[in-house]
Amino acid sequence: MPDSTPSLLETEHVQLLTQIGFIAASRADVKRAEIIFGALSRVRPLRAFPHVGMSMALLNAGRAGDAVAYLQKKAQMPAGEEADLVNAFLGLALQQDARASEATRTLRSVAPDAENTNPSEGALLAQRLLGERPGDQAPPWSAFQII
Repeated sequence: MPDSTPSLLETEHVQLLTQIGFIAASRADVKRAEIIFGALSRVRPLRAFPHVGMSMALLNAGRAGDAVAYLQKKAQMPAGEEADLVNAFLGLALQQDARASEATRTLRSVAPDAENTNPSEGALLAQRLLGERPGDQAPPWSAFQII
């Protein structure tokens, strides 16, 4: 769901910066990821991808507790598909931080939507993290749009 906020960056620039940010996240380069995803969260404030990217950088750096704190504090958005995805990643971060009951509660709050005929990517991810969709092969973020 594209937001209606005027943007300083063209879509292709946002995509390029997002790719660079995810490279930084994959290398656990929290400092660079924070700069890139912080800027992207300002130009696309109603989108999940900057928050997912930042949380992945923290998780890859072994800082699950920081990823939880970041998502709980910084990634507040209206209910919908973007919030579902953020909450699914919050559930993942909680699992990695050994907070199983909180993780299950968070993931269950998103997972029921996966019973819809057109479930959100976050709902599908939540079900996978709960072990409720074992037959699915494609990662839930395969259709993740970053624009």
